[in-house]
Amino acid sequence: MPVIDRFVEIQHEIAEWRRDLHRNPELLYDVHRTAEVVATRLRAFGCDEVVEGIGRTGVVGVVRGNGDKNGAEKVIAMRADMDALPVTEESGKPWT
Repeated sequence: MPVIDRFVEIQHEIAEWRRDLHRNPELLYDVHRTAEVVATRLRAFGCDEVVEGIGRTGVVGVVRGNGDKNGAEKVIAMRADMDALPVTEESGKPWT
């Protein structure tokens, strides 16, 4: 199944993950629950390796490729913040 089809298939689940994180915000380096959620998801997605505790609560998911015809590995890195901002939301949405 193409990756895009899989995302469409689980889009409601992905929205619930986002809402859960918004309902449980954590500040600065005190993102232990968030880091655990991210690490659990990365393992469920099939990452070859998941390293926790980077810079206190950072998480790295490693996906190993096959390399090119010369055996050289190409690397793509993505970064995302996991901490929340201390704001009081007034939207009235159930995930605030």
